[in-house]
Amino acid sequence: MESKHEILNLFGKNVRKYRRLLNISQEELAHRADLHRTYIGMIERAEKNITLVNIEKIANALEVKIDDLLRQSNGKE
Repeated sequence: MESKHEILNLFGKNVRKYRRLLNISQEELAHRADLHRTYIGMIERAEKNITLVNIEKIANALEVKIDDLLRQSNGKE
């Protein structure tokens, strides 16, 4: 089920994109971010309204800036 809040959809898609670029599983991302694996899945599916603290944890775990996770793709990826 896709969220009605476009920012959650965008964030989830970007988390998935950067996670796949690192070639890591949701479980590995969760471990790196000190979060639960099911929570990562819910974020990627835009089912959770994530906190700022957890946004920072995920950005650090993915080795990207927070704004990279909020940026609209230009379609070249």
